[in-house]
Amino acid sequence: MNEKVILTCTVCLSRNYTTRRNKKTHSQRLELNKYCKKCGRHTLHKETK
Repeated sequence: MNEKVILTCTVCLSRNYTTRRNKKTHSQRLELNKYCKKCGRHTLHKETK
């Protein structure tokens, strides 16, 4: 039941990371602080469709 998701930077809107999440255990969208290569700092990354 794992689903592949794309994480997008909230500052520059670049799609930097892909990861997997379990739909059954995590019903909400992922929000993680990750390093953005384009911004050059740690920013909030949110899951996109």
